[in-house]
Amino acid sequence: MHYIQTRKDPQAKSPFASLLAAGNDEKSLILYRGRSCFVILNNFPYNPGHLMVLPNREVGQLNELTADERLEVMDLLVKCQSVLQKVMNPAGFNMGINLGRAAGAGIPTHLHFHIVPRWDGDHNFMPVVADTHVLPQALSELWLRLKPVFDEK
Repeated sequence: MHYIQTRKDPQAKSPFASLLAAGNDEKSLILYRGRSCFVILNNFPYNPGHLMVLPNREVGQLNELTADERLEVMDLLVKCQSVLQKVMNPAGFNMGINLGRAAGAGIPTHLHFHIVPRWDGDHNFMPVVADTHVLPQALSELWLRLKPVFDEK
């Protein structure tokens, strides 16, 4: 409900910078900090385990990423898939990026890559009829399950 009731200001700054600066990764749902990018649980997930990979810097377009950031994003997407497979054993994944508000970017000034675990039969009428997602696990509990696996070498 928080997401639905929150007004969206097209000029608002990205909330991700403040989450990085807060220093409380558990509260911020940050699972992994790399050299120039990080992994965070989506606070408004499509499915349990919905993660996002973002550059630390606030950039809105792919061509604004450095070569190192592009490489680390891809490496982290691979890591996310591996961790989710180990912890949640999904049947598949959706991965993608929305560039620009017209393409569905909720925070167009700070690009972020989505990785959404999928299971056979995980779709239902709720998103179609009621624009509502049913999630069977609290984000804080999922963070506790995923974080140790991200920390493995």
